[in-house]
Amino acid sequence: MNSKDDQGSASASSQAPLSRYESQKRRDWNTFGQYLKNQRPPVSLSQCNCSHVLEFLRYLDQFGKTKVHLHGCVFFGQPDPPAPCTCPLRQAWGSLDALIGRLRAAYEEHGGSPETNPFGNGAIRVYLREVKDCQSKARGIPYKKKKKRKINHKPVDDLLINNPKQQHA
Repeated sequence: MNSKDDQGSASASSQAPLSRYESQKRRDWNTFGQYLKNQRPPVSLSQCNCSHVLEFLRYLDQFGKTKVHLHGCVFFGQPDPPAPCTCPLRQAWGSLDALIGRLRAAYEEHGGSPETNPFGNGAIRVYLREVKDCQSKARGIPYKKKKKRKINHKPVDDLLINNPKQQHA
């Protein structure tokens, strides 16, 4: 018996498995879609704006695992506090930044235009910068921008001269 479902699952299983990034992007997209559906009243994707995205990011904080010390905490600004404290756990800035990148890409893959992408809104970038600065101060860990590696383009002849073993390989 060949139902439509059987054919769909057969063609899906014959495709190459998704990369870790693509799988995570799909999970993130589905989670955000579920979040919008659970709003009262539910929010459709076409009605979604940067306010909904900001609310989603704040909602995710309750599931965070990064200790962010409050200003009044004796461990404020210490990267490795010697004892536990009651400060809240939050989503790490890097996790939120990566999440927004995946959702921004998923939005456009699902037919949204770059001009109306709520994940690319300036308010989201401002929020992420504020989270980054706050966490950096609270945890005493400065975030440094990663330097791009320089690609050293040596001519093939130079490589062979400097490494004669490769000449016969």
